[in-house]
Amino acid sequence: MSLSKSSSTLETSQLPLPTRIAFVGNYLPRQCGIATFTTDLCTAIAEQYGGARLFAIPVNDPDSAYQYPERVRLELTQEDKGSYERAAEFLNFNGNDLVCLQHEYGIFGGAAGSHVLTLLRKLKMPLVTTLHTVLRDPDVNQRAVLEEIAHLSDRLIVMSEQAATFLRDVYGVPTGKIDLIPHGVPDLPFMDPNYFKDLFGAQGKPVLLTFGLLSPNKGIENVIQALPRILEKHEDVMYIVSGATHPHIRRSEGEKYREGLQQLAGDLGVSSHVIFNNRFVSSEELVQHVGAADIYITPYRQEAQVVSGTLAIALGAGKAIISTPYWHAKELLADERGVIVPFDDPASMANAVLSLLDNDAERHAMRKRAYLHSRGTTWQETAQAYMASFQRARVERMLRPRPALQDLFTLKATDRLPSLNTSHLSNMTDDTGLLQHATFSIPNCNEGYTTDDNARALIVTTLLNGSPLTGSCEFATLSRRYLAFLWLAFHDKTARFRNFMGYDRRWQEDVGSEDSHGRALWALGTVLGNSEDAG
Repeated sequence: MSLSKSSSTLETSQLPLPTRIAFVGNYLPRQCGIATFTTDLCTAIAEQYGGARLFAIPVNDPDSAYQYPERVRLELTQEDKGSYERAAEFLNFNGNDLVCLQHEYGIFGGAAGSHVLTLLRKLKMPLVTTLHTVLRDPDVNQRAVLEEIAHLSDRLIVMSEQAATFLRDVYGVPTGKIDLIPHGVPDLPFMDPNYFKDLFGAQGKPVLLTFGLLSPNKGIENVIQALPRILEKHEDVMYIVSGATHPHIRRSEGEKYREGLQQLAGDLGVSSHVIFNNRFVSSEELVQHVGAADIYITPYRQEAQVVSGTLAIALGAGKAIISTPYWHAKELLADERGVIVPFDDPASMANAVLSLLDNDAERHAMRKRAYLHSRGTTWQETAQAYMASFQRARVERMLRPRPALQDLFTLKATDRLPSLNTSHLSNMTDDTGLLQHATFSIPNCNEGYTTDDNARALIVTTLLNGSPLTGSCEFATLSRRYLAFLWLAFHDKTARFRNFMGYDRRWQEDVGSEDSHGRALWALGTVLGNSEDAG
């Protein structure tokens, strides 16, 4: 999973760095974690390698429009499948070196975000996909989408060991295709929290912080429920909840969750100790918010989260951290880099906060362990790791080119397709070849044969011979018959193919149409390129 050198003889250093890179995913000022990540990644790569030819293609959610920066060249409309097709055409025409997809099920249209496959199937350049969600128990649609994305991608980037394990064990992705690159973090100095506290009116007070887009699965109510016990011993503690409500939640439920949290704080008598910063925090403000925290808390309520950008940022800032045991937290906070408490357990949350507030030496030691661990995950390091993955993808694509415009996932999906019925094809074929027309299902012998139709039949049977779609050996016999027809159709004197033959096996012309000649060549090329039958 590491970015080790390819075992091939062609090293990445032999290729120039990719410069025309397209990033497909959300982008600021859209308010979501993917948008922040994509923007930060583009900025980091541009700062190190130049950004003149980097550009972004974001996805707009329904009924939304954004004032994007100049780097955004094209926009996808979430539920408009045509916009994905146009984006693929743009990318192919634009001569891109590489496309980097930021994948999250919820941002693309269609079942489980399947519209993005319309774009990916048509790409002619290498594709590197960052997976922000990898589910252990996907539904049928989620599995199908991720399996096809994995198949179409040259490299897959994940941000945790757990995500890599799921890719291998659940989705069958080979280890050699996976690059583990941790979530990037700002390169912040290791600072005393008191430096920023006056910005929040919390001078000299212990500050707890949770930040990020609000939604009911964030578990903030459990921290508020823990506050009365914490305040019994540390009566000046402040809890800052920083971030706007997630746009999808706000669209469907309004501010119901935030208002419920405010009501809970009032009922428990701790309202004066909770600060709700109800807006999307910029990167500059984020430094101040995280900087002011003595303890950062992620009280999420579900384990199925393989990456948390907010947790990674808090670690990179050298914060003492308390978290529930979702997948990324257990991995990132191992080796005493943080404290893990059970889900939905305010009493345990209170005990963990009090333990850290009562023991300055332990809290500062935890901060230092977190900070040192994160030094390899700054955005500068992340940009270098991404560029190495991009280079590797280009080398592998050069060594193993792919046919353009081919749905490489088809064969992997055959177990979900109905059996192929070829009875009509067989019915229309006699000892000479494929008859041209039928009346309903009855062959119309009066209209004879054409090279055009026998070439089509040769293409079909060549591709079906030995395919898991059929498993039948009859197609080898049919292929030979159609190929023999093309051989007979070729006129030595004109060096062209004849097209129309009567049922009496007499040719009705010396030279066939341009279409029939081209289709005959197409069929012969298909035989040469795809048939494993040496005969």
